[in-house]
Amino acid sequence: MTPKAATVESVRTATINDVPGVARVLSRAFHNDPFFRWLFPDDNRRMAQSARAFALIAGFGSIPDGHTTVYEVKEDRGHPPVVRGAALWTPPEASGERLPVVLRSLPHWLALVGLARVPEIVRYLGELRASAPEEAHWYLSVLGTAPVARGTGVGSRLLRAGLAQADADGVPVYLETMNSANIGYYEKYGFRVIRAINDPSFPSTYCMLRPSV
Repeated sequence: MTPKAATVESVRTATINDVPGVARVLSRAFHNDPFFRWLFPDDNRRMAQSARAFALIAGFGSIPDGHTTVYEVKEDRGHPPVVRGAALWTPPEASGERLPVVLRSLPHWLALVGLARVPEIVRYLGELRASAPEEAHWYLSVLGTAPVARGTGVGSRLLRAGLAQADADGVPVYLETMNSANIGYYEKYGFRVIRAINDPSFPSTYCMLRPSV
């Protein structure tokens, strides 16, 4: 009888080959998130649409930048590892370098969301930009785990890895969440709400900051 292989778990920097796995896990993690329900209202199409969105975010920007981490699990020697969680970060020095990424991915975004949605999306992104702190900071744009991995510490390990880097750099960490249920979770790690966006045109958004330590 062949013994069952031990489960191997690791947190590592994502490579471009991880784009499909990152898109898959995040589309499942955020399927019922208020922001994605607003962005993609059709319940039947949202999973596929959000997977394309995360592939654009990760593939054009976050992963090539080298600041996306994944939580990977390998349970069977006969199968490849599976991504169970991902965290997409932007370092302080990259805050002014996003325009080329936006321009390269813009045609894909237009095809995904449709031209009619562009004005309200741009206005919402402007609100987010205005809420970000002016001081140098790490930005956690996305943190998500597979539904089967919730409550197992996957998200915490990914979050702590990024916070450790920010602490080493001596800078704060900023994020937005559109789900009020997440506020308490982030507060446990030192974040506090610094602004709430309550425009009825958009999903309620909570801007949170963790001071440098």
